Amino acid sequence: MDFKGKRVLVTGAGGFIASHLVERLVSEGARVRAFVHYNARGDAGLLRYLPAEMHSKLKILTGDLRDVEALRAATRDVDTVFHLGALIAIPYSYDHIREVVETNVMGSLNVMLAAREMHVRRVIHTSTSEVYGTAQYAPIDEKHPLQAQSPYSASKIGADKVVESLVDSFNVPIVTIRPFNTYGPRQSARAIIPTVITQAMTRNEVHLGNLEPMRDFTFVSDTVEGFLMAAKADDSIVGEAINLGTGTTVRIGDLVTMIFKLLNKQPKIITESQRLRPPKSEVLKLQSNNMKARERIGWVPLVSLEEGLRQTISWIADNLPDYQPDEYVK
Repeated sequence: MDFKGKRVLVTGAGGFIASHLVERLVSEGARVRAFVHYNARGDAGLLRYLPAEMHSKLKILTGDLRDVEALRAATRDVDTVFHLGALIAIPYSYDHIREVVETNVMGSLNVMLAAREMHVRRVIHTSTSEVYGTAQYAPIDEKHPLQAQSPYSASKIGADKVVESLVDSFNVPIVTIRPFNTYGPRQSARAIIPTVITQAMTRNEVHLGNLEPMRDFTFVSDTVEGFLMAAKADDSIVGEAINLGTGTTVRIGDLVTMIFKLLNKQPKIITESQRLRPPKSEVLKLQSNNMKARERIGWVPLVSLEEGLRQTISWIADNLPDYQPDEYVK
């Protein structure tokens, strides 16, 4: 199938991955409804970076994932729902547990029930590699135990289990995607790569947290491709969870060194206590086993870490005034 002329709903459309997904869907001719969280400024988030000619080709809807009626209206006559809406910041989840659980669990339930009621062909539900916690074995496949090492990861596990129950109980056509540390242009300084780049570009010191964890970084265009492939695949993948990761890891300290080299800078690294997770909450290693994605939907990551960092650095350099490198962003 292709998306030309198809009505598609993207929740969390103003976010990092979702804005790239919206851009790609519009370029494929989809009739996109972009659901963004309402705010008094009328701010559609990162959709502002889309080319001007695309804005006339999508419909921006404002609301809240906890509003059932808003989601029913947004989902009416839709072929595919890409559910990316969530509160995603782990540090924020330590201080706002109830809001994170209500948004991520109940919000996901509302999306899925609306999709069921409106007879949507396919729902792509966004999970996260954080649901696995620190790797008990590596690389991590989809059978790895789920471990709630932060309130955020607990909320995503809860959402994943709600999805699982709706597939099994009511045959709602949902596929769960688990991205591993997506990065790239437009990502906020909440994430490690923009944090390092923006500080190193503007300061002689870089303030960071734990440098020892290992992560599997996946460039945003590869992640978007995985979402599309999952939406286009046959019905045999309904009910499945699928990892999207490169299968390789890098220690955060080594990642920082890579970024410094690409920037030709060598700022001093300062460990800042407020950037550290509680010891038992820190996830020490995430490494994807992506064999299922390769075999079931034909997905293969194409962008190397060095190339992805170069593209990210270039974009941030062009948009540096949009960042506040002196502030710690939760």
